[in-house]
Amino acid sequence: MSTAVLENNPSAPEVIPTFTATLIIRRFDPDVDDEPRWQDFDVEVYPTDRVLDALHKIKWEQDGSLTFRRSCAHGICGSDAMRINGKNRLACKTLIKDLDTTKPIYVEAIKGLPLEKDLIVDMEPFFESYRQIQPFLIASSNPEKERIQSVTQRERFDDTTKCILCAACTSSCPVFWTDGQYFGPAAIVNAHRFIFDSRDEDAKVRLDILNDKEGVWRCRTTFNCSEACPRGIEVTKAISEVKAAILRGKA
Repeated sequence: MSTAVLENNPSAPEVIPTFTATLIIRRFDPDVDDEPRWQDFDVEVYPTDRVLDALHKIKWEQDGSLTFRRSCAHGICGSDAMRINGKNRLACKTLIKDLDTTKPIYVEAIKGLPLEKDLIVDMEPFFESYRQIQPFLIASSNPEKERIQSVTQRERFDDTTKCILCAACTSSCPVFWTDGQYFGPAAIVNAHRFIFDSRDEDAKVRLDILNDKEGVWRCRTTFNCSEACPRGIEVTKAISEVKAAILRGKA
């Protein structure tokens, strides 16, 4: 560990202490590997560093072949979802100091989607489910001004508007791991966002879609999805509200 040596000089720049973290990453190169393999890296990090920062340092300073997705690095784009110490998280929001740094940090791709390379999975099955629930406002009217909505009406679906499509919830679901046809929590959350929107006119169609055998009824209420969501969405609650709406026959 390196530390700053501060003398009686208030103008001296402070050097932030660093420490060495060990990351054990599940690697896979389809051109070389028959099966994924684990590889460990020691990297010097700051207390303020996130797992994404450590991955960058490994890629830039130790192994340029390490492959992962990232974009905004601020928990908005959702592209860097991965399993960190066995839990789905966004690498850009996971501070290394919040993990147990006395032990190695295990990093691997999210589960349930086809592995392409290292920490990258094929997201197409995930987005296909998302597209099937018609994730857009459907309204036949053509008002001259905005569609008026009360604060209470907006609050009804406010939580599910937070989804960033990172797939952390869906890929944490045991049913999704074993059933490639299940819509998954994220698709249901985005259906919820429009089903309960007072401006939308196609809630019945979405409810019919999710009443399918691979829809909401496949959910086993394990709460894995809610725990995995980096935006704090009450995913399991949203799924139960969609189930109730199906039983009522309306939103």
